[in-house]
Order: sequence, then structure tokens, then C-alpha cells
Amino acid sequence: METSQSNDPCTSLSWARGTGAPGGPPLCDLVTVPTRQGLEAVDILRRGIGETVGPVLHDDGCDTLGFLVPAGTAAGWDVPGSTCTRTDGRGLRLNPEPPVEGSDWLLPPGGAHPATDPAVLRRALGEAARMIEAADSCR
Repeated sequence: METSQSNDPCTSLSWARGTGAPGGPPLCDLVTVPTRQGLEAVDILRRGIGETVGPVLHDDGCDTLGFLVPAGTAAGWDVPGSTCTRTDGRGLRLNPEPPVEGSDWLLPPGGAHPATDPAVLRRALGEAARMIEAADSCR
């Protein structure tokens, strides 16, 4: 399955399940993390100087957050406690409607940043994990 390095994210996460619209190059991958770590990472990214966060999804059960990242990220993603779903050429352009039933946008598309930089996300997730571990060890 080939991927491209496009920074344009997709509108639908259904491609991850193989049901997206056929044709066109893959446009984004999706990094999924537990909600607690994801919310910490969003805060870290939003506070960072020059660091930006693209669209972020949450599931209605509030179990996970999904960060849209450039296509091709999944090939080298190795962050413990997270998964990165590779596109397969079925991505579409972003749409303000939630892309999958049972999900919604925490940070909707439409901002200046169509996807989160994977290296920046990796650092933020690492920092978030360390903060959570420190907080939990104080209990």
C-alpha cells in the first residue's frame, strides 16, 4: 500500500476501515491515543511556541482521541500506547461534519493547520505520558 507525504488531511475516517471513496492519493493517517494522554498532548501543543495542532477527533465514548497527521506517518510510527492507521488511497478532503458516526471533532478542520506534524506530536505524547505517570505516582 503506497502513501504520499501530502499535508492535506482527509474528510472521512471510513477509509481506515476500507469503506472510503475509491481513487485519489492517500491524504492523511490517523494517530489514535487514550483520551487522557491525548488531551494532555493537545494542551501541550496549544501552549507550545510555534507548535501547532491540526484537527483532532474524539469518540462519543470518550475513550480515544485521533490526531490527523500527514500520509506516510504510519510507516514509521512507533510510539507506545498509540496506533497510527495508514490510509490506502481512499482519503477525501476535510469536511466540518464528523467523519464517522459516533465521533465528533475536538478541534475541527478549517484552521490554518491541516494536519499535526508527526515529530511534534511524538514529543507532545511523550511529555503527556511523563506528566500522567508523575501525577499518578503522587497518589
